[in-house]
Amino acid sequence: MTQYAPRAVVTAGTGGIGLETALGLARRGWDLTLVGRDQDRGGAAVARVDEAAGRRAGRFVSADLSSLAETRRLGERLAGEGGLALLVNNVGGMWTERRESPEGVEMSIALNHLSPYVLTGTLTDALAEAAPSRIVNVTSSAVAAAQGVFDAAEPPGPHYGLAATGRAKLAHLAHTLELAGRLRPRGISVFAADPGAAATDNAAQMTVDILPPALRPHWEEIKKGVSAPVAAAAAGPLAAATDPAMEGRTGLVIGSGGTVDETLLAFVSPELTEAVRVWTAELLAKAGHGS
Repeated sequence: MTQYAPRAVVTAGTGGIGLETALGLARRGWDLTLVGRDQDRGGAAVARVDEAAGRRAGRFVSADLSSLAETRRLGERLAGEGGLALLVNNVGGMWTERRESPEGVEMSIALNHLSPYVLTGTLTDALAEAAPSRIVNVTSSAVAAAQGVFDAAEPPGPHYGLAATGRAKLAHLAHTLELAGRLRPRGISVFAADPGAAATDNAAQMTVDILPPALRPHWEEIKKGVSAPVAAAAAGPLAAATDPAMEGRTGLVIGSGGTVDETLLAFVSPELTEAVRVWTAELLAKAGHGS
């Protein structure tokens, strides 16, 4: 009988933590679909995945995940290909200045929360078909800098990249924990993975302007914190994706060391989770993408 490699999708998989996660999966025998925007980076990433696997194991699919419409089309395409054993929602970003997505949503919210929300929704049936399967949502300790209020699309006042991304990541962390309970009966485990700080391309572009004024005296310390090798930062997502100790478990946060870390759970409450649920539905409706 022919045995097929398990199938995984890694968003923002052509560089940084996404690519390192994909390489680790390739070495463990997975077939990889890497999602990104740049064809050249995609081709180079697939070559590295194939080399790591010692066979043809990777492919690149181009998609702009800041667009919810394009994200939904991507999900529908991938779902049409059959069962999916793993989805790694690695896409995200932080910006010094405020930006908007094609649907007019602030970019931190669109890319760190709504995009993986929509993609996961379109792929849930495919993940259930391949159960037991896993979803790994990459989170961030930036949630500690978030204003955890979700009664408006964005909080009032100036845009600070760390706080904006932290708020979007906090929303998605709350959603991740809630989703874990809903998908457990379908054989899908849902994890959040905090890779910790690392020297990614996005981190290299940051300036002190991402910080609210109260945090700016700590800028030099923060810069040192993002000097860690990117390969090491993939330990958390890889453990969440493949560690046998996670079988049958769900709703956990996996830290940068690849073990369960409950630190970020302190920022989530039932009240916040409900506020995020309502807020997300309103944002999707305004963007023309009902939940």
